[in-house]
Parts: sequence; C-alpha cells; structure tokens
Amino acid sequence: MKDFKNLEVWKKSHHLALSTYAITIDFPKHELYGLTSQVRRAAASIPANLAEGCGRSNDGDFHRFVQNAMGSTTEVEYHFLLARDLGLLSPETHRKVDVQIQQLKRMLVGLNRKIEIERYQRK
Repeated sequence: MKDFKNLEVWKKSHHLALSTYAITIDFPKHELYGLTSQVRRAAASIPANLAEGCGRSNDGDFHRFVQNAMGSTTEVEYHFLLARDLGLLSPETHRKVDVQIQQLKRMLVGLNRKIEIERYQRK
C-alpha cells in the first residue's frame, strides 16, 4: 500500500481538481447540474482514483485505477474545450488549465509505463 499524498501525480491532480472548482464557480447557474457538475465530478475523480489505487494490495489494481484516472483526465480536457467553445471560458483561462491537463496526462502515462515495467519484470 502506498501513501497517495506522496505521489507527485496525485498532487498535480488534486491541484487540477481545485482549479476546476475555482474556474467553474463563474459558470452560469443554468449549467450547475450540467457542465459544471460534469467537469467537477470528472476532475475530482482523478485524484480519487489515484488514492483508491494506492490503497489496493497489488499493482494490477493500481494499474487499473491509473487508467481510470487517465480517462477522467481526458474527460476534463473535453469539458473545458466545450466550455471554451460555448463561451463559458475565456481562451486564456482555457490555455492555462489545458497546460495543467497536458502535464497531468504525461505524468499518468509515465506512471502507467512504470507500473507495466515493474509488473513485467516480476514475471
């Protein structure tokens, strides 16, 4: 079992979740149960999946949760693109959050590869 709070990728994903809540606070009220809720839920699921994966006893489970985190990261990426295209998010704010998202995706890919290599070496 790993302490998720020590993972740099978890720290970055937690920061993205906090940024998501801050950015979406200004979304229109009519989007509260639509886009606002969707992007917040997806953003919060990234660090939650990493935390849950760290609590599992084997690398296979952890690997699956890292993959789930990647899926949620891609979902957040799309929701912010949609928000920008709907005029709910300025291009500048979108650019800033997209930098966070791309960095997180690279880190998740790296973690995924590391887990796969460690699993392969044990066989």
